[in-house]
Amino acid sequence: MRIASFAKSLIAGVAAGTTAAVTAVQDNVLTTGEGVTIALAVLGAWGITYAVPNKPASTTPRDL
Repeated sequence: MRIASFAKSLIAGVAAGTTAAVTAVQDNVLTTGEGVTIALAVLGAWGITYAVPNKPASTTPRDL
């Protein structure tokens, strides 16, 4: 397991969960459906982001 892939998926999950949570509590009430939506947003972001590999480092110098 690479730390970069884990960190990338962790940050994506936190961002997705926070976005869903902020949207869900606009009416100051968190329903069960909204909780499920938050959980699915986090799990989906973790899975999708972890599955996509990071771009490999370039081995040739870039022209500036």
